[in-house]
Amino acid sequence: MSIIIGIDAGISSTKIIGIENGERIMAPMAVKSGDASSAIYGALGKYLNDNDTTLESVEQVMLTGIGAKDLKSPILGRPTAKVDEFIANGMGARFDSGLNHMIVVSMGTGTSLARVDGDEIRHIGGIGMGGGSLQGLARLLLGTSNVKEISNMADKGNPAHVNLLIEDICKDELGNLTGDATASLFAKVLQRTPNDNDIAAGLIHMVLETIGSAAVLSQLNGGYKDFVLVGGLTESSLCREVFPLMEKLYSVHFHIPKYAPYCTALGAALSYKYENE
Repeated sequence: MSIIIGIDAGISSTKIIGIENGERIMAPMAVKSGDASSAIYGALGKYLNDNDTTLESVEQVMLTGIGAKDLKSPILGRPTAKVDEFIANGMGARFDSGLNHMIVVSMGTGTSLARVDGDEIRHIGGIGMGGGSLQGLARLLLGTSNVKEISNMADKGNPAHVNLLIEDICKDELGNLTGDATASLFAKVLQRTPNDNDIAAGLIHMVLETIGSAAVLSQLNGGYKDFVLVGGLTESSLCREVFPLMEKLYSVHFHIPKYAPYCTALGAALSYKYENE
């Protein structure tokens, strides 16, 4: 058995995934990031233990992410190399989505955008809105930065209690703006005091809508209609609510592939496989 390990060492979490015998994708795993080297070494050890396999079965470790920048030694004595994070994003999203022409929207602590045209992958920019923004604002407004807790609250909340919608200001649709489209994020707080669940829902909607709009608007003249969402925020159930509305608004397609939270780690592992074919 030969395993290629991909590790994405991010600011808030370290994600790991394996490809066994060049084909089978092994179950991914995430651990909280603190000290980067401790998270990487710990993640690999736990991953091998949980998958009941040995260190000797690891043919190659591929590292990506900001936490991998300063690591110089082979990880646990196994051959180790690094891959550009944006390349890893593109390769993971291309494999997992089955698309060859897309914009990859990597929703991490912030958000980066990469353009994929077959084998050509290029970083095209990003915005400072992402999971870190959600956690920071939630800590200020809700007293918690725990993403799971925020998401559980949001599932019980109603973003229409904090966001001003088109239907709140106009009886008729405005062009392609339907009544449930957002006219102004958090503007309704000026009229009413929402509960914490509504605030949580409003925060997640704000982050996701801002990311989605920024991604689409970056490609107004680019001809791209497929946007592949990857990163930790894809685990929010509200993605299934927010992005279909944005698809109608912008006439595009947002895709959330199977391994979306782990696509960067997957792309890191795939980069070794691709280079050695």
